[in-house]
Amino acid sequence: MTTKSLFTLILAAFFISFPTFAQVKGLIQVRAVASDDTQSFQDGGTGLYRHGDNSNNLLLSQGIIDFKADLSSAWSAHAVLNANQEPKTTLGLTQAYLQYQPLVNSRYKWHVKVGGFYPSMSLENPDIGWTSPYNYTNSAINSWIGEELRTVGSELTIKRPGKRFNSKHSFSVSAALYKGNDPTGTLLSWRGFALHDRQTTFNESVQFALIAALNEYELRWQANQVLPFEEVDGRFGYYAGVHWDYLKKSQFRIYYYNNNADPTVFNVATGQYAWHTRFGSAAWLYKLTGNTRFIAQALSGKTEMGANKLIYNSFYSHYLMLSHKEGKYRLSLRYDYFKVDDDDTTAFDPNASNGEGATATWRYQYSNQLQIGVEGSALKSFVKNRAAIGVKKRISQQQIMLNMQWKF
Repeated sequence: MTTKSLFTLILAAFFISFPTFAQVKGLIQVRAVASDDTQSFQDGGTGLYRHGDNSNNLLLSQGIIDFKADLSSAWSAHAVLNANQEPKTTLGLTQAYLQYQPLVNSRYKWHVKVGGFYPSMSLENPDIGWTSPYNYTNSAINSWIGEELRTVGSELTIKRPGKRFNSKHSFSVSAALYKGNDPTGTLLSWRGFALHDRQTTFNESVQFALIAALNEYELRWQANQVLPFEEVDGRFGYYAGVHWDYLKKSQFRIYYYNNNADPTVFNVATGQYAWHTRFGSAAWLYKLTGNTRFIAQALSGKTEMGANKLIYNSFYSHYLMLSHKEGKYRLSLRYDYFKVDDDDTTAFDPNASNGEGATATWRYQYSNQLQIGVEGSALKSFVKNRAAIGVKKRISQQQIMLNMQWKF
């Protein structure tokens, strides 16, 4: 079954049951942005923010409809529709899957997902449609996950709830097999990490600057955009993860991800290589008080493309966040660090990059539906391949955003 036919089946299952068993939630978020004059990567530039070029227009930053339909006591269908205004107006799915969760007498619980969805690595994005209740701009790690990672396959999760064992500790184990995600690693190698909240929809591309290396013989057919969920080599990828929760005070998640791609395979029609990308991720949330929480995540891995490690890079990022809620107000502060190390000997294609950023976000929950907020962010970055296209290798960027968000 192809990815397209699988998603069609999932949506058909939802609409057959609509409206009797359906739950529909939504979010509309608009913002005004004041930024530096660096052109965003979304427009083919070298900037690492979603917005750039002195943006000051009123923009639709998130338009999300989240569907859930109960098909039976065990089966449910889920879909998330996402509308975006830039770089061009688009409407597409970011998630679409079926879930089977039977009622069992055992103290252990289990469920299976089939379709397209996020691996549950993040503790930063638990809100509707994989958005964050903390900052409007995601961390470098989850910005990358939102644009280049999606499970298109099946995932099995087995849970050991603490309360069923008279324990303060709860555990769950997840494992998945999937296809697609073969080009994952393209953006990290030729653009580096970025900071934004733009989620790639299925069958959508992400653009990056037309770097000089793509004019060289070995890379002349590579497009200066990535189709992150494309299947290139026909092989299955996999990941596994463990969740450990202590009461309602601490959550810890650790994952290993490997797309198992053959880096020598290339799709001439779309200009996409298969990149063999594998990494480990560890995330931790700790509630310091009832209103204050600390969240951290680190991710480290490697990616390669082409015969004889034509491109071979290691990458790393971490963030540290402190968030405090007082009444209707929430203040969140986050620090990001990220880097890509160029570990190959291909001189014409430098891939080294690094950077760090600080983000501060204030949110005011005016009502159950309406929220307003302001966010300031600054980052500095070094990307070695900028020099060959006449751009400074080191740049500093800043942006301020005014946000209004309505949930329904």
